Amino acid sequence: MFDSLTEKLEATFKTLRGHGSLTDENIKEALKDIRRALLDADVNYKVARDFIAEVETEAIGAETIRSVDPGQLIVKIVHQKLISLLGSQTSDVYISEHPPSVIMICGLQGSGKTTLSSKLALRYKKKGKKVLLVAADPYRPAAIKQLQTLGKQIDVDVFEMGQANPVEICQKALSQASKQFVDLVILDTAGRLHIDDELMDELAEIKKSVKPQELLLVADAMTGQDAVNVAGTFHEKLEITGVCLSKMDGDARGGAALSIKRVTGCPIKLVGVGEKMTDLEAFHPERVASRILGMGDIVSLVEKAQDTIDVKEAAKLEKKLRKSQFTLDDFYQQIQQLKKMGPLESLMDMIPGAGKLMKGATIDPKSMVRVEAMILSMTPGERDKPQIINGSRRKRIAKGSGTTVQDINKMLKQFGQMKKMLKSFTKGGLRGLPKGISPF
Repeated sequence: MFDSLTEKLEATFKTLRGHGSLTDENIKEALKDIRRALLDADVNYKVARDFIAEVETEAIGAETIRSVDPGQLIVKIVHQKLISLLGSQTSDVYISEHPPSVIMICGLQGSGKTTLSSKLALRYKKKGKKVLLVAADPYRPAAIKQLQTLGKQIDVDVFEMGQANPVEICQKALSQASKQFVDLVILDTAGRLHIDDELMDELAEIKKSVKPQELLLVADAMTGQDAVNVAGTFHEKLEITGVCLSKMDGDARGGAALSIKRVTGCPIKLVGVGEKMTDLEAFHPERVASRILGMGDIVSLVEKAQDTIDVKEAAKLEKKLRKSQFTLDDFYQQIQQLKKMGPLESLMDMIPGAGKLMKGATIDPKSMVRVEAMILSMTPGERDKPQIINGSRRKRIAKGSGTTVQDINKMLKQFGQMKKMLKSFTKGGLRGLPKGISPF
């Protein structure tokens, strides 16, 4: 996410840091590079132009702090303007205090409406809400089947009436939701390959009939400026209340995210960051701006950890670490916790400076699978005391895990190095950690 833009901005700031002080000339030169980086990221031309003008006005007017490191000053100004460009503050999905709340999901075919509807349902189910998904796309039989499959996967009821009229489907779903004390109704409406009057009229009729608290557009982040244009048209015709960007994990440029708020005036509320049902995040402008500038996003990382890490298990692990009793079983459990937090590349982006350190390196998810296979091919005694693993045991483990003896040797060596590192934590940093918190 934003990898290409981050790389180009970091190169510009590095060049600026080579200057002793800020001058109008080196500011303008840097802004040309930033403008080029924004356009390469598929940011709307007018948005990029206005953004550069705002940064230039503030940077050239910064006479009183010319002694500040040039790179730091420009980073500070760009960071503030990026936050403004992205929407200034987080705009959460509105849920009425008087249920059922209705969220109407709309968008073009292929944008990811059905998947996002299900992710949203799971998000609120986890918050204790009773959710009903509504298959309001009678034109594409696969859409109903897909929603039913996803609904079963997350254990959320799906209301459907086959090929009935969409307005009637939504009305009857809302009526049933009221009788069954449902907190949240999510309408997965029909899409088209392109915007047409028939689609807009139908959506407008559904909106008028059920009066949703939220009318959210799902836009494919990977389509760049097309996503911005689609959002503009939908907002003009339907007055959408927000945008959900799907497939953000596959977009290294980020032009849609950087343009939508300024072009349409509608906030980005949610972003899909992966294929799993749990891969849906609230859109935080300040955090996203920090990630674009390579500053990481520790707050989001901590939130992910809180959602996935078992506090009791973390406390047990902490005690083991303090006694230097970390085993391969513990290592395996930590891998499982890490996998729940999402793709490793995404996690690395949240750690300040990690992206720069990992530049050029590839994180192979299969390597983690191989490590799991090796550990699971060991006996309980071997996992508890790896030092007993001799040559014949290594051959057996390699055969059982589909790896080589060299792979086993490498993994055991890395585990030994990790234990040494954890011992140093125990003697120093780990003692300063609050109870119940592990260093993972």
